[in-house]
Amino acid sequence: MPTIGMGRTSDQRIDRIVPLTTPALLHHELPLDESLARVVLDGRRSAARVLDREDDRLLVVVGPCSVHDPAAALNYARRLRVAAAEHADDLLVVMRVYFEKPRSTVGWKGLINDPGLDGSGDVNAGLRAARALLLDVLRLGLPVGCEFLDPITPQYIADTVSWGAIGARTVESQVHRQLSSGLSMPIGMKNRPDGSVGTAVDAIRAAGVPHVFPGIDVSGAPAIMHTRGNADCHLVLRGGRGEPNYDAGSVGRSLALLRAAGLPERLVIDASHDNSGKDHRRQPLVATALAEQLADGQGGIVGVMLESFLVPGRQDLDPTRPLEYGQSITDACLGWPETEGVLADLAAAVRARRAATPTGAARD
Repeated sequence: MPTIGMGRTSDQRIDRIVPLTTPALLHHELPLDESLARVVLDGRRSAARVLDREDDRLLVVVGPCSVHDPAAALNYARRLRVAAAEHADDLLVVMRVYFEKPRSTVGWKGLINDPGLDGSGDVNAGLRAARALLLDVLRLGLPVGCEFLDPITPQYIADTVSWGAIGARTVESQVHRQLSSGLSMPIGMKNRPDGSVGTAVDAIRAAGVPHVFPGIDVSGAPAIMHTRGNADCHLVLRGGRGEPNYDAGSVGRSLALLRAAGLPERLVIDASHDNSGKDHRRQPLVATALAEQLADGQGGIVGVMLESFLVPGRQDLDPTRPLEYGQSITDACLGWPETEGVLADLAAAVRARRAATPTGAARD
């Protein structure tokens, strides 16, 4: 009888297959030298110390919703470096440099997937652009934070990242919990879009233990990953179903959930998304409310996230007109002057908390 080839039963809906560069080759082309590795490692250690409250500063992850223009993002990084140095005694500033955009339905999926902003999907070019920008930001002395969405891309960029996030849409995914258990930096787990905090608490527990799962190694070859578990995973509150969860009551309930699960009681609060009603102009109001809790001695809040870019608001991708430089094409962001004000207010709140708890042991 004639043999039925695999081509008859597989890849029936694949239009074409393009070779993917290996992580090792990209690392060779765009190396992380020793001086940049120190920035990464110092950022990781400092973030872990803030999470463990061995350092009483506030972690602030701030930057564009997603990077679509590396030149504008680097311009933003230069400004952020100055603010980070100004507030270094009170804030540990990590630049948000997100390249993968999870979509509820359809839309632009981020610089790695579509660097041309035109649906051409040149992933190899996207990976190069992403890694090049990360190295440029590190050269400024700024640690970076990324959301990890695709389970393969961390091999290409994770060596440059000091803080990572698992998003609200993927926090329930076993794949992402396994991935987090092996990543080398602290990972924030966001509550689900429907507001479920318990799901993120479950994710923290799952990522904290060893796992075995298939992946790729740095050469791009299929491999079985045996992880040790990640003790630096933590909860990120971002609101849900149009309702915020940054108020004192929500903070207390979330800390109680962590306590009941036997996990460290530490929270990062996302001032955007449902916590701001998806209105970028409300992020400073959220930050003010958080500053009041910090000044009152709330030690369970160890970090804040802000979506911020050079120009406030957002714009649509429109092939008939040029994009405005420095404005988001995904979620609306704070502008730079407003961001400077929020950072100054948060730094003042940290000083007030420190004065209220001179032993350094902020209350939970």
